[in-house]
Amino acid sequence: MHNVHHQSQSIHSVDRSVPQSSATVSSVAKSLLPTRRRLRLDPPNKLYFPYEPGKQVRSAITIKNTCKSHVAFKFQTTAPKSCYMRPPGGILAPGESIIATVFKFVEPPENNEKPTDQKSRVKFKIMSLKVQGEMDYVPELFDEQRDQVAVEQILRVVFSGP
Repeated sequence: MHNVHHQSQSIHSVDRSVPQSSATVSSVAKSLLPTRRRLRLDPPNKLYFPYEPGKQVRSAITIKNTCKSHVAFKFQTTAPKSCYMRPPGGILAPGESIIATVFKFVEPPENNEKPTDQKSRVKFKIMSLKVQGEMDYVPELFDEQRDQVAVEQILRVVFSGP
């Protein structure tokens, strides 16, 4: 907190001839603060899938709204062709939680190689957005209020198996 205050002070002293409105300084200070998480995820940063090449496998993640207002969430993935989520997004009331299922097609290894580290380059991103009270979830919410959207967590895919 002290750092942020110090940085906004230095912004003032750089050029006194430019009038600096207090709104600008507070928005700069705000952008330096880490956003408080609105959602709690379990598991927190990895999605575990069984390693079954050539098959569609699935993993579950619990998403809980930990703030005092309604929160919309949505998934994004780096591999939309081989992964999808049910539900792909939604709105959670304060304290409400949901178990989302993530489906992934496991690519067979090339030349029958066994992937050594059982890790995938696929990542999932969970975005959140505060919303006013109960409303129907539509993905467009995230486009309409792009500046209010926070990235909650990047989830990595990890394979478990033989």
